[in-house]
Amino acid sequence: MANGAPIKVLVCGNGRMGALVRASVEADEAFDFVGQVGIEDVSALDAGEVPAAELVIDFTNRAMLPHLAAYLESNPAALVSGTTGLDADDFALLDRLAERMPVMWSANYSLGVAVLRRLAAEAAKALEGFDIEIVETHHNQKVDAPSGTAKLLLSAVDPEGACDVVSGRDGFVGARPQREIGMHALRGGTVAGTHEVHFFGTDEEVCLTHRATSRQIFVNGAVAAAKRLAGQEPGRYTFEELML
Repeated sequence: MANGAPIKVLVCGNGRMGALVRASVEADEAFDFVGQVGIEDVSALDAGEVPAAELVIDFTNRAMLPHLAAYLESNPAALVSGTTGLDADDFALLDRLAERMPVMWSANYSLGVAVLRRLAAEAAKALEGFDIEIVETHHNQKVDAPSGTAKLLLSAVDPEGACDVVSGRDGFVGARPQREIGMHALRGGTVAGTHEVHFFGTDEEVCLTHRATSRQIFVNGAVAAAKRLAGQEPGRYTFEELML
């Protein structure tokens, strides 16, 4: 809170995550909820009809980002984004915003996943030569694959991008190359999110797993990170550096 006053928060996203974020913001005395907007009513954002905020928590889709960026250019505020499926141009836009305001983007705001990512990086260093496979499972309404979290885990085990990445295998593919990482996406039911990183060696396997049983864990992490981001100097911040 700035000078003891609650932080004015705008929630972006009218879906399930947006509803959960709004409920958490409204229940927290550190925040003052000023509004909620989604891609369905983005015209209100474009028309300047959305109140100015000090903090924006964004769980929408990439189509919303240019509109949100225009709003933030006129109303600089700390930005916490959990929108996945972004491309290189989208991340470049976040970098430009970060020149004027504190910006945090993460594909996953679970503290447990942040620890998983760190453990996966350490395991990859210690288990040199082991075959690595990443498996992620999500509900049947998820639109992107592989998940943003799976991509984070890939960057943890292969930070230099030295390995070939394959999305599943089909047909007569031959022996598995040593410098290959398999990425597998499973979809079904109401699974909130399961991520596994497998390390296969000779006569042994190590598997690191994180299971989310509710979207609320991502909301809790995003809200906690938002409190730490508000008031920071302009720049790009990661969930891990503020929370671990």
